[in-house]
Amino acid sequence: MAKEATKDVEMAEAEPPKTEDAEENTVLGKKEIDLMTLDDFKEHVKHIEKSVSSKEKNYMARVVRALTSSRRKLNHNVLRKLITGYFPSSSSTREKLLTYLEEPMETENNIIFRPRTGKTSNGPLLPELDVYVHLLVVVHLLDTKRYDEAVKCSDLLVKKIDTQNRRSLDQLSAKAYFYHSRSYELIGQLEKIRSFLHAKLRTATLRHNDEAQATLLNLLLRNYLHYNLYDQADKLVAKSTFPDQASNHEWARYLYYLGRIKAIQLEYSEAHLNLIQALRKAPQYTAIGFKQTVNKLAITVQLLLGEIPDRSVFREKTLKKALAPYLQLTQAVRTGNLGLFNKTLQSNTPKFQSEGTYTLIIRLHHNVIKTGVRMISLSYSRISLADVARKLELDSPEDAEFIVAKAIRDGVIEASIDHEKGYVQSKETVDVYSTREPMAAFHQRISFCLDIHNQSVKAMRFPPKSYNKDLESIEERREREQQDLELAKEMAEDDEEGF
Repeated sequence: MAKEATKDVEMAEAEPPKTEDAEENTVLGKKEIDLMTLDDFKEHVKHIEKSVSSKEKNYMARVVRALTSSRRKLNHNVLRKLITGYFPSSSSTREKLLTYLEEPMETENNIIFRPRTGKTSNGPLLPELDVYVHLLVVVHLLDTKRYDEAVKCSDLLVKKIDTQNRRSLDQLSAKAYFYHSRSYELIGQLEKIRSFLHAKLRTATLRHNDEAQATLLNLLLRNYLHYNLYDQADKLVAKSTFPDQASNHEWARYLYYLGRIKAIQLEYSEAHLNLIQALRKAPQYTAIGFKQTVNKLAITVQLLLGEIPDRSVFREKTLKKALAPYLQLTQAVRTGNLGLFNKTLQSNTPKFQSEGTYTLIIRLHHNVIKTGVRMISLSYSRISLADVARKLELDSPEDAEFIVAKAIRDGVIEASIDHEKGYVQSKETVDVYSTREPMAAFHQRISFCLDIHNQSVKAMRFPPKSYNKDLESIEERREREQQDLELAKEMAEDDEEGF
């Protein structure tokens, strides 16, 4: 009788039961995190006050840039302490904002946060600070997926901004309009705010509010493209001027939208140039989703131009998985494999439609056939139309004859068709250096390098008021002139005594 094989079973360690001490440590850890977060926001408030008093935009820009990282630390306890700490108890805005937050927990009462003490505790609040705290509430409602409440809170915020006309509010108002549009987009009612965005764009242009102007232009383009209104988007681009002083991330969005419009209008060269510039303007290590979206469209446009994308693009770690279907498309276009192209298109149709590239990819069908015809022309000096139809997976030799005739007319291949005998005769390959192609290629590369140089010069930043650091003040100049006069007198006296 065979002995049953025995296996050693590793026993899992039992989890220790949670004690009151462990729960207390967790509460203390959350309390410390909330206190650190409140200290960070206190620093942001100081930057806002400094920006208003000194009229220097860089302090406000620092607060707006930190909003992305700050929103991850937000919770109901932190927001409640910010609202009760800065808004006076008699403020109506305070009560409205508190209604969007959950009821306070018992542990919240242990946190003491009193940034305004003494006479300033009941004084009027800066409009910039009022808008900033209100914006934090809107962002938190969006992050917690309370979209209906975010829409109501955002409506109150933009009404509050309408009553103000302060240059120190420009950057905060741009962010407020962005999240206002985002909240309506998430509830599927983006078309309702189109007239509102147009009105705000006119106001921002008249007030020379470059930050809000750039943001509103991008929001309107996104609004139009969301509903496939490409003609209206193109008219908006033609009749408006994007501000040169806009930030890089707004420029990246604008160039991407411009690339989409140009691609639909068959202007592939312009579209590809705009998309490459959008990738250059995008953040280097973040905004992975944006770079994936731009690369998908850029690869499609590049294939429509008859060019093959660099393989290194598909090997990047952050892009490899997202660009896998586009790699198969590129392989099909490069080899002229119509079967692989149709198979890739059928298996990824829902994905291409959701990404907005399906219409452009359908146009690639003709490019695949042209590449196949070119490959056949290079491989065979003479080939029958029936073999061409079989290699291209066409229905009949007549279809192959029409396609080859069109390729000859478009200049894709140098060949002639013998209609009676039913074959294609390729001509001798012309030396490319005897044509204008090398000059056109060099011109394209030189233009690309010059464009990078111009964009780099425009993107250069300098510290504020740094031009007068090395210049002397009036008092220093008077003192220097006085010293020069005394030195001149002493030298004159020495000369007289020596004489």
